[in-house]
Amino acid sequence: MRLATVKSPSGIRLAASLGQQWVDLNATRPDLPTTLRQLLASGEAALHAVREAVRSPQAVTLPTVSMRFLPPVPEPQKIVCIGLNYRDHAAESGAPIPKEPILFSKYPTALIGHEESIVLPSVSNEVDYEAELVVVLGRRARRVSPQEGLEAVAGYTIGNDVSARDWQLKKDGKQWMVGKTFDTFAPCGPWLVTADEVGDPHRLGIRLRLNGQLMQSSNTDQMIFSVGELVSYLSRVFTLEPGDLIYTGTPPGVGFARKPPVFLKPGDVVEVEIDRLGLLRNPCVAET
Repeated sequence: MRLATVKSPSGIRLAASLGQQWVDLNATRPDLPTTLRQLLASGEAALHAVREAVRSPQAVTLPTVSMRFLPPVPEPQKIVCIGLNYRDHAAESGAPIPKEPILFSKYPTALIGHEESIVLPSVSNEVDYEAELVVVLGRRARRVSPQEGLEAVAGYTIGNDVSARDWQLKKDGKQWMVGKTFDTFAPCGPWLVTADEVGDPHRLGIRLRLNGQLMQSSNTDQMIFSVGELVSYLSRVFTLEPGDLIYTGTPPGVGFARKPPVFLKPGDVVEVEIDRLGLLRNPCVAET
């Protein structure tokens, strides 16, 4: 099942789909929570009700031609990101293979949805792309095992860890968080695909195209730390809540590691595609 937050002529709606049609859950089942984060927090019973609503003959469908996908979870409590989680990306970055996950964060103000514009800051000349699998938590997790961590995942979506490399790598102390959380630097979407439909998250092809040219092409089986291991590790530090997002790292082919480097410019279009999840597209514009 796919779950999404969309903007339609009726306003911002929670939507679900088992096929081509999108069902307006707020209109079909007014008793259900009105946001995806609240829906996930309500547990499996709420998701079962959603599946029933989607199959119902009385389901209210949304006009796909006039709706726009927002980030699936527009207001997560946390956006946690993992650095250097693909062996070949660590190699192209000239970094040793991490023995523990490398962590940084983004703020919700960085989130944008499918087809929304990445704004290239006037204070940066080295904005880069990073295709990523994004984990969406479905239940609270605190000090869980890797298996329990995997079971706490509601589903997966697509992300782009946009990065201002001059801020990330050339500032005093290497300011990872600052370089990665400018406004619009966390494209995410278009929707969440539930974990039962995705199956093994470590067997997914992942690709990024810049203006139609393939720049990144790998598979999530190259991740150093698995989804369950990441959730378990993070849960030892802080409590993960339903709707929290984990950007799980990027494969090789990023712009700053190329010779010569390739950085985003106004007019560029970035597409991230992951098997079974779909495609996330974002144009780039200059800050005004």
